[in-house]
Amino acid sequence: MAGVLDSVNQRTQLVGQNRLELLLFRLKGQQLYGINVFKIKEVLQCPKLSSIPNSRNVVRGVSHIRGETIPVIDLSMAIGMPGIPAEQLSTSFVIITEYNRKTQGFLVSSVDRIMNMNWEDILPPPKGAGRDMYLTAVTRIDDKLVEIIDVEKVLAEVSPLREDVTQELVTRGAERAPGNRPVLVVDDSSVARRQIERCLTAIGMEVVTRNDGKQALEYLKEITADGSKAGDHLSLIISDVEMPEMDGYTLVTRIKDDPALSAMYVMLHTSLSGVFNKAMVQKVGADDFMAKFSPDELAERVMEIIDQQ
Repeated sequence: MAGVLDSVNQRTQLVGQNRLELLLFRLKGQQLYGINVFKIKEVLQCPKLSSIPNSRNVVRGVSHIRGETIPVIDLSMAIGMPGIPAEQLSTSFVIITEYNRKTQGFLVSSVDRIMNMNWEDILPPPKGAGRDMYLTAVTRIDDKLVEIIDVEKVLAEVSPLREDVTQELVTRGAERAPGNRPVLVVDDSSVARRQIERCLTAIGMEVVTRNDGKQALEYLKEITADGSKAGDHLSLIISDVEMPEMDGYTLVTRIKDDPALSAMYVMLHTSLSGVFNKAMVQKVGADDFMAKFSPDELAERVMEIIDQQ
């Protein structure tokens, strides 16, 4: 898998076209899983792991890779399945990823291939599906179901982030003039939506949520159907990038192309690696970008944006 990340320019060609590239892998058995290539720094044969005293069982150890000490999480165990047996580690793989400003490895049984996909073919998980609490989306490739795991939920359980804003910012939020229009938050991860909503309500903001770009665009069309502008109803939009049916980049492109929506301030708020984001944000015309997830940084930035309006 040496060529997983060939070049920034090649990957940015997908931006605004509602496309993504998925690395397909297996945990146990024949079930296929997928992860966005943008999240991946490297894929390698499982290196020697050093145990961490008092760590959770899902963290199989740490490895020293290119000068960095990286925790390796058994993804099977993290979603409630049996872990990879110790005797199979040497034939397993580690997918090195960058999420939420941190680097971690996910231990998997095998890697399959990279597929170029359309986000329209990535669908929300069916209600009642097995392990649906850990799925953020599903798709089909060669008539086989591919499950996309809600990695933000996994990481929130394995290594919880601080979700509360500081009291200083809560006080500043309370002192601001009332009557702010709501913030539209768009994210397919229930964990991410909860984190952002908790952050914004703490500073006195009303929040409207939608699960993907398609839902968000439909909502924006609804509220402007009477001839009004989106800014008459909303203060700003905070959108994830990776979402089924319509990704955040495509959502921004559609917003900026619509006269009723184009003046709306849109911040992309994503766990994707920062390596690519500057070029992508500029290409689609987003107003701002912030890496997930710092509650104080997000709260402070939202107050700045609204105060400048």
